[in-house]
Amino acid sequence: MSVLCRETLGMLSEYLDGELDEQLCAELERHMAECGDCRVVVDTLRKTVALYHTHGHRDVPADAKARLYAVLSLETGS
Repeated sequence: MSVLCRETLGMLSEYLDGELDEQLCAELERHMAECGDCRVVVDTLRKTVALYHTHGHRDVPADAKARLYAVLSLETGS
């Protein structure tokens, strides 16, 4: 992964939230036009955020939570 890719990934939240200045936005967009890996990451994150906004918060059923916590405690040894 190049330094430019790491910098791009480090600014994704700000980019997607529209918090970067125009110059940084333009630089990121130029990089993403040339870098398929970063473009895939940005597109995936954009879709994930859109899905969350569309479907909102969902409560996890208690039995599913209990099973998840049991598996996690087995994996961490706690």
